[in-house]
Amino acid sequence: MIDFFIKVKQQMALNLPFAIYSKPNKNNLVGVFQKNDHLYFVEDFTETGFVFAPFEGDQTILIPKAQSVKWESEITSIEENGGSEISNTENKDAQTRFETLVKKGIDAISEGVFDKVVLSRKEIVDVPDFDLVTVFEKLIRTYPAAFTYCWFHPKIGLWMGASPERLLKSNKNKFYTTALAGTQPFRGSSEVVWETKEKEEQQFVTDFILENLKNLATEVTVSSPYTFKAGNLLHLKTEIEGIVNENSNLKQLVSVLHPTPAVCGLPQLLAKEFIIENEDYDRNYYTGFLGELNKKGFTKQKLKTDLYVNLRCMQIKNNHAHLYVGCGITEGSIPEKEWKESVNKSMTMKRVL
Repeated sequence: MIDFFIKVKQQMALNLPFAIYSKPNKNNLVGVFQKNDHLYFVEDFTETGFVFAPFEGDQTILIPKAQSVKWESEITSIEENGGSEISNTENKDAQTRFETLVKKGIDAISEGVFDKVVLSRKEIVDVPDFDLVTVFEKLIRTYPAAFTYCWFHPKIGLWMGASPERLLKSNKNKFYTTALAGTQPFRGSSEVVWETKEKEEQQFVTDFILENLKNLATEVTVSSPYTFKAGNLLHLKTEIEGIVNENSNLKQLVSVLHPTPAVCGLPQLLAKEFIIENEDYDRNYYTGFLGELNKKGFTKQKLKTDLYVNLRCMQIKNNHAHLYVGCGITEGSIPEKEWKESVNKSMTMKRVL
């Protein structure tokens, strides 16, 4: 891994774009290092490379395979490490603002504006001695079951994260996706009880995905919801897979899945409109997606795509870490509990800082 991280530092010194990442429960690191500082964009999802997409808008950034070099390295150890105890000083002003926002969302649901909305906040932490390699090494060791990444472009910035949620995996005409919702802290056991509000939230996500896929896919199968551990948190998860129709394509699949109700809400457009009007900041690439686009498989005919939702993430800027956290709001939500959930989620990145 030493040579791999030397390459990362050299790329940073040259101020050139790169993406380094490790897939869930895999023992290797992958690096994609762009040879120039040009900003490339995806046009129709037939391109090949590493993509990084925002929550809002269609300007998906691409590190093209043809304009980059790829490195791989074995991770010497991927044992999960909870890290040291973290003192978490809660900001009362931030708490009041977030709980007010959540209350506004609950009121809109009660008035029939939408069924669910995902509301988020940003927290800024000082990182005067931030070292990319040190933090990223801790990230991959602490969260081996997540999609861990570091992405940099001199014209956009530096982002890091450990996402528990896959947006879409496709291999030729087969696809796989997940519905993930509901959150509670892990306290030593995955045998937990889920409240009605959390079960409903998870069902919203599953129903949305199935409804939107019905004209694009066949032979769709759905698993029963189960408890899924992601770092120090537990979620409800459902697995969905099927066959893409001959007249459908990857761009259509991505467009109907993103943004999912797990990061936006239902109905999608009304929830997104509420988010943009009422959250007091720009999400940027938080709750967007990222990953491999049309990677070559074992044969030239098999193109593999593997995309993840950009959750549990942060942007590093001017010796500050901008942490992004959100919660799914339904009519049964309680503002104080949603604040606590957002605090729990913020610990994912604080643990590696």
